[in-house]
Amino acid sequence: MLFRDFVYAARTLRRSPVFAATAIVTIGLGIGASTAIFSVTNAVLLRPLPYKDPERLVFAIGDMKKRNVKDFPLSNASFIDLEKGSTGVFEDVGAVRTFRATIPRDDNTPEQIRGAGVTTNFFRLLGARVLFGRDFEDADGVPQAAPPANAGAGTPAPPGLPAAVILSYEYWQRRFGGSTEIFGKPMPGARQGANQIVGVLQPGVELFFPPDANMERLPDLWFALRLNYDNANRNTVSLRAIGRLKPGVSIERAQSAVSAIAAEARKNFLIQGTAGYDLRLEPLHRHVVEEVKPALVALMGAVAFLLLIACANVANLLLVRASLRDRELAVRTALGGSWWQMVTQTLAEALLLALGGAVLGLALAYGGVRELRALAPANLPRLDAIAIDPSVLVFTACATLIATLLFGVVPALRSARPDLALVLRSAGRTGALGAAGLLRSAVVVAEVALSFVLLIGCGLMIRSFVALQRIDPGFNPRGLLTFELLGTGGGQQPQQRAALIRDIESRLRSLPGVRTVTASFPFPLAGGFTPIRWGLEPALTDPSKFQAVDWQIVVPGYFEAMQTPLLAGRTFTEADNAPERKIVIVDQALATKAFPNQNAVGKRILIRLITPEPEWMEVIGVVAHQRQSSLADPGREQIYFTDGYLSHGAVNRWAIRTSADPATYAAAVRAEMAKVGGRVVVNELEPMDVLMTRARAGTRFTLMLIGVFAVIAAALAAIGLYGVLSTVVRQRTAEIGVRMALGAAPGGIFRMVIAHALRLSAAGVLGGLVAAFALTRLMSGMLVGTQPTDPPTFVAIAVLFLMIAAMASWIPARRAAALDPTEALRQE
Repeated sequence: MLFRDFVYAARTLRRSPVFAATAIVTIGLGIGASTAIFSVTNAVLLRPLPYKDPERLVFAIGDMKKRNVKDFPLSNASFIDLEKGSTGVFEDVGAVRTFRATIPRDDNTPEQIRGAGVTTNFFRLLGARVLFGRDFEDADGVPQAAPPANAGAGTPAPPGLPAAVILSYEYWQRRFGGSTEIFGKPMPGARQGANQIVGVLQPGVELFFPPDANMERLPDLWFALRLNYDNANRNTVSLRAIGRLKPGVSIERAQSAVSAIAAEARKNFLIQGTAGYDLRLEPLHRHVVEEVKPALVALMGAVAFLLLIACANVANLLLVRASLRDRELAVRTALGGSWWQMVTQTLAEALLLALGGAVLGLALAYGGVRELRALAPANLPRLDAIAIDPSVLVFTACATLIATLLFGVVPALRSARPDLALVLRSAGRTGALGAAGLLRSAVVVAEVALSFVLLIGCGLMIRSFVALQRIDPGFNPRGLLTFELLGTGGGQQPQQRAALIRDIESRLRSLPGVRTVTASFPFPLAGGFTPIRWGLEPALTDPSKFQAVDWQIVVPGYFEAMQTPLLAGRTFTEADNAPERKIVIVDQALATKAFPNQNAVGKRILIRLITPEPEWMEVIGVVAHQRQSSLADPGREQIYFTDGYLSHGAVNRWAIRTSADPATYAAAVRAEMAKVGGRVVVNELEPMDVLMTRARAGTRFTLMLIGVFAVIAAALAAIGLYGVLSTVVRQRTAEIGVRMALGAAPGGIFRMVIAHALRLSAAGVLGGLVAAFALTRLMSGMLVGTQPTDPPTFVAIAVLFLMIAAMASWIPARRAAALDPTEALRQE
């Protein structure tokens, strides 16, 4: 019986190819968009991290609550406190820090590597296997011996212990061709006994951290850390800690244990006490995706609305089709056809349409996934894992069944209970069409409401993107070529590092068309910013008065090259570029906060950067505030030091301002830097405009997708409205003929149809307004310079939708106005 229903449904649909194609394309758009976005959501939000029992892994994060500093790394001493004090709740605790460096290739040219220092238990903690060689052992983490307490100035330091090194599988294949002869030997370029390669890790081991943690995702080399307990360096932080909860231990219980460890640190150490130091546990997966989750949830909501609109559109098509077939169905019922047979036949048609839509949707989703990977922002974790996998196929199957029920059940029930007397007595089509008119109108109102909400979301994202475009970053990005230089600061005397920096500046400045050259660490919008503390006179007696500030090391001429406005005082000169010069430049935000209604130039400020205790620094200038980490968020106040203050070589991000397109200078920069001695490697060479574009990528990604969904939704709603009005015109043909025979003008008929369309649209817009006021609040974290209930956006979208409704009703209204009353009455 069921097979016969499907065969009959297929034959029926084949006789109506336009209807079938329209329905399949409509459903295909909804399922395709839903499948593509679910593939992203599945890879990022739903799929567990590729670690052993990932649900028991947590980050242990440092916070400085009184300074509003979150997600702070831990010092060696703080990590050891955590490790020793949490044995009751953690099965294991490990730590990692990452870095970039250069090592020589076989031909002695420099090679950039990404490295990670880890505790010896780190791979066992994550469940990663060492494929060849051995894992780290406890002996690999024994701290280096300290010099004897009574050692004189000429006493040599104890011999250093070698660092055990494990290679990533990918680097082992790339650099050493998979050779096992490297085990037990030092890394290339390292002195004998400095380190030793002991193993190779399994393929595909990744580190997953939030984007603002500035951690390398795929280290090439993994070094065993030799951590010593040193309270003197408790404020030198670099470790990211991960713990594995014991079976049955809740995160709340573990939080109580680590909070007690933090409370002990606050009691015993002044800075921890005055800064409000605390330890916070966050589930690993939740913390990694926290930043991108709101956008993905919003996109899933958008495609759910789109699928509902598509289903409503097809439901309307099926209702019209059922109305046109009411006479046929009534005859079949009169001849003994059962209610259930009528339902299964209509549902069989709906299921065939949904299956066709699912096939088309999967094809669209395959292409969509490739585009999503290209468009996705860099901070989207697990981007490589986005794919149409079995989980996504299951989702598509479920979406197909749900779509079948959504657009098939009501038409099936409607067609299963025809009024036999009314249908068989009706000579024409209008009686059948009129019976379901109210239901079709209600479906269109729902379509309009859903698409209106999507258009509101699109409008808010457009407003945010425009606001992002207009934000002044505090510098001029045009004409800047930026790049990272590795190998300029290690293993040399300060004078040698200073000479190297001057040599690089000179070489870059000599390139034709280069107007200015500068360098800093960190660099705006390139990541790596961490806070230090600052204070004024009261902080000497009350350390709780210290506050957090972002810091940056620059070479003289930085502000001129970046074209950052100088608001007061002066900028750094070469004479200032020395360790003994205790001077700083602050931004306008810090100057206003520290010295309200005063001139900050000449004032002193307490800073702790390279000394155990804060030292007085003189403010010599005030500059405009720069957007350092995000265009959307102004960030903290900023303070600037010279590279010489840190004994030279700390700067690693360079920029040249050119008189032509900066991208055309890339080859010249690489060629010139190849002439510099040592292990200098050029990395991430790109125009500053690229960094600006990347900073807007998240908003642009969400805007583009919601925009596409909103346009499709508005088009489907307009098509649904057009279909209802066309049906209404056919339904009211006799009435229109009578009106025109009694003297009604064509213009009046035209306005009647338009008014009907606007009434349906207005009802949908009102429903959409209520829904949008509630739902757009969920987008507040994604918006920039715009409120989720922005009145201009709501008014503009309402007007736009009424215009769309008027356009959709134009053709049916013209057709009604052009009816010949004699012909209309004859047809009825």
